[in-house]
Amino acid sequence: MIIMALNETEQINKLLEGKKDILITFHKEGKGDAIASSIALALYLEKLGKRVDIVCDSFDLPQNLKFLKKVETIKTTFSHLQKFIITVDVDKTGLNELSYDLKDDKLRLFITPKQGFLSRDNIRTAQSDFKYDLIFVLDTQELEGLGGLYDNNTELFFNKPIINIDYHSTNEYFGQVNLVENTATSTGEVLYNLLNDIGQEHISDTVATSLLTAIIANTKSFKTQNIKPHTLYLASKLMILGADRDHIVQNLYRTRSLSTLKLWGQMLSHIQQDNSIGLVWTTITRDDFVRSGAQAQELYDIVDELIHNSPEAKLILLFHEQSSIDEHTSRIRVILDTDKGYDAVALLKPFGLVIGGKKQATTIVANKSLKEVEEEIVKHIKKTVQ
Repeated sequence: MIIMALNETEQINKLLEGKKDILITFHKEGKGDAIASSIALALYLEKLGKRVDIVCDSFDLPQNLKFLKKVETIKTTFSHLQKFIITVDVDKTGLNELSYDLKDDKLRLFITPKQGFLSRDNIRTAQSDFKYDLIFVLDTQELEGLGGLYDNNTELFFNKPIINIDYHSTNEYFGQVNLVENTATSTGEVLYNLLNDIGQEHISDTVATSLLTAIIANTKSFKTQNIKPHTLYLASKLMILGADRDHIVQNLYRTRSLSTLKLWGQMLSHIQQDNSIGLVWTTITRDDFVRSGAQAQELYDIVDELIHNSPEAKLILLFHEQSSIDEHTSRIRVILDTDKGYDAVALLKPFGLVIGGKKQATTIVANKSLKEVEEEIVKHIKKTVQ
């Protein structure tokens, strides 16, 4: 008898059997694709009767994604992962009263037996199993990209099965099941194919809206070079299922806050370029952020605006001076967007931990001034690509 190996969809279906509490997470720099895909998956799993939490380290909800259903429930930390269990054997003593108090962050339990006395031999302690049965990690190339969520809870990620869904070629295949499609335009596209295979009848209009939002956000409304006929066909299917493309585009691209417009003005005043290699770059200082009242998530709007207004550019760099823990520590965030044929991760790798993919990646350089980081990275890119 020939035993056929299960494909990824069948493996995921098998893992979902009997699982009730599911965690969905994505990398701490997650943008539209990661956020909208997570919402779509959560809504879908809830229709299957699952209890679902979405948790992302340092999550900051972008203004233009607030229209998505359930997006406000995304958490930045776990409420609890395990319970500490105290077992007291009262077989011989009985129980008369149980009370407690909390003082100076110390919890004291008072157990009064009906007869005799209790000793240490009557007490046992234990920890419950983890809250979650299964973990979905979306749009994340390596587990370290989850930030503190992974660093502070490695036992959870080692003990529970992980389903890794992504489209980046740099994915490290860290899951028990790895659904990674390098030819897709977004994690949203990969996820649609999965959910459609599991059961299209569970793709509601809100699930369809979230999936189409993920695809539109990652393709700049179908303007990126990796668009294929399948992506457009998929988008039409989602619209048939109830996704409102005009409403999505209106929220993603046609509603700009005053703070974003002010930040664009600051960005344009600092812009520089090298036409010989198609490089465009700009800087944003802490003072620029203070004056504009903008949020960190709006940096990606700045990059999108540079792409839109610099069609000849092949490499676009944004240097952002972040707020520091103290006056002696500087942190410069670097975002690099590249044209086809370049690898953003490889170009930034010499400067620290890089999050992202070939098309767009980001890193943080510490203990150097904005000017120093700008000069070093621009020099490195010019030398590398020429």
